[in-house]
Amino acid sequence: MDQVDHILRQWHAERPDLDVVPMGLLGRLKRLTQHISQRTEAVLAEHGLTPADFDVLATLRRAGSPYTLTPSTLIAWTMVTSGTMTHRIDRLVKPGYVERIRNPEDGRGFQIRLTPQGLELIDEAVDSHVDNQHAMTRCLSDDERAELDRLLGKWLACFES
Repeated sequence: MDQVDHILRQWHAERPDLDVVPMGLLGRLKRLTQHISQRTEAVLAEHGLTPADFDVLATLRRAGSPYTLTPSTLIAWTMVTSGTMTHRIDRLVKPGYVERIRNPEDGRGFQIRLTPQGLELIDEAVDSHVDNQHAMTRCLSDDERAELDRLLGKWLACFES
């Protein structure tokens, strides 16, 4: 029994005419998201990063060597506005984790590149992040994780296709 079960029992008692099955599913997802966010933020904070910082650094790292992307590509991959991305980049330039370099294909524009310090930081942070993700999903078997991933992917596709 979890907190959502208690809420659903109350609704069944007060409004037995309502089908609250989706409320249970969405309520559990919301509560899980809160737990996941808190634990993720704590792990990233150990590395001096916010989730927003991590998002930019991880996107550059995943891009592969030379770990360089245009701001517009970063915006597309992280799904934030131009102003938000500018702020994030500025925050990461200040401690020396990324740098702005002239775009060789367009001398008027810039690219964002991970510095050696930024590469070292994101590699350490992503190791901790993945360890944390394993810890958070440890209560599920391999088969359960695979099935949940499949179902969530199917559901997400309804919104993103």
